[in-house]
Amino acid sequence: MAHAYIVETARTAGGRRGGALRDWHPANLGAEVLNALVARAGIDGAVIDDVIVGCVSQGGEQSFAFGRNCVLASTLPQSVPAVTIDRQCGSSQQAVQFAAQAVMSGTQDVVVAMGVESMTRVPMGSNVSLYAKAGLGEGPFSDRIEARYGTKNFSQFIGAEMVAQKHGFTREELDAYALESHRRATAARDGGAFDAEIIPLVIDGGMHTRDEGIRDDASLASIAGVKLLDPNGMISAANASQICDGAAGVLVVSEAALKKYNLTPKARIVNLTVTAGDPVIMLEEPLPATDRALERAGMKIDDIDLFEVNEAFAPIPMAWAKHTGADPAKLNVNGGAIALGHPLGASGARLMTTLVHSLHARGKKYGLQTMCEGGGIANVTIIEAL
Repeated sequence: MAHAYIVETARTAGGRRGGALRDWHPANLGAEVLNALVARAGIDGAVIDDVIVGCVSQGGEQSFAFGRNCVLASTLPQSVPAVTIDRQCGSSQQAVQFAAQAVMSGTQDVVVAMGVESMTRVPMGSNVSLYAKAGLGEGPFSDRIEARYGTKNFSQFIGAEMVAQKHGFTREELDAYALESHRRATAARDGGAFDAEIIPLVIDGGMHTRDEGIRDDASLASIAGVKLLDPNGMISAANASQICDGAAGVLVVSEAALKKYNLTPKARIVNLTVTAGDPVIMLEEPLPATDRALERAGMKIDDIDLFEVNEAFAPIPMAWAKHTGADPAKLNVNGGAIALGHPLGASGARLMTTLVHSLHARGKKYGLQTMCEGGGIANVTIIEAL
């Protein structure tokens, strides 16, 4: 079987809602990732066969062939095609998997997989809420879906509460996990772990090079003081991922492209898995998806050196670690979305970028990435650092 290789990665530093990246059009954010990938790889952008762009809220500035607009805003020639995909929070992880599939099939040799999301300029859910306000249609969930599941209220917040309750977690445990995310992210930033990942962006007053969401002064007391989303629940904004603006990308190539363009691989794609389950609890699917990925790869959890499990809400990586028996010390070693932010469609490529760099920094071999996604879906990608 042909192999797919990651040769370059790049991401912006995350921006808080209304923060450092508020004046950046999302197409321009995507363009900066494309420019950086081409520059870092030292290739002619014209050799790129396709650009696959993950984006969740495809409306407003993120509409009208948004992936193509990222290309048109970049230095790439107009001959480079692009497509926009939506697998909810796993959109750019799926972009990586589609890119790898294209390469492994022999269909294409050089593919960019990336994601972009400006949650400031195109707020989460606005592509649904604005239609509702205008009285257009009945929303995304049809009468047949309601009849099948007994509800039209498919909510990630309800799902997070359900996961926390199912696995017996307490509010205090969720808050402690959130604090550790900030601590690890602070240590990683201060130790320079993110420096090679991040593309500096020009903003008012200088350059944006640091993730805005990391709270150096976070404490259990400050996290516990944040109001619960449901007075009878455990989830708060402090133990959930932060709204974030950002973009990230990965350059995936074939073995033929490695030789033709004299590229050095950073990682090899070992396994690509996607599964789906209960859309009501929604966020628990990374657990069985990981089981399936490991089985298909002929590996065990202890064979994996580092894990990136998206911190959409604290109970998700906690339940995943409990289910798999993974060593918590290997999980989200540089913090996760609770500290760094979760720019929806960009998060998959951001996690992959961090995973590749983390493996190399520690001299480790195998990494596994997984994310929970709207609709009860989960992607799992296993890589081997080279």
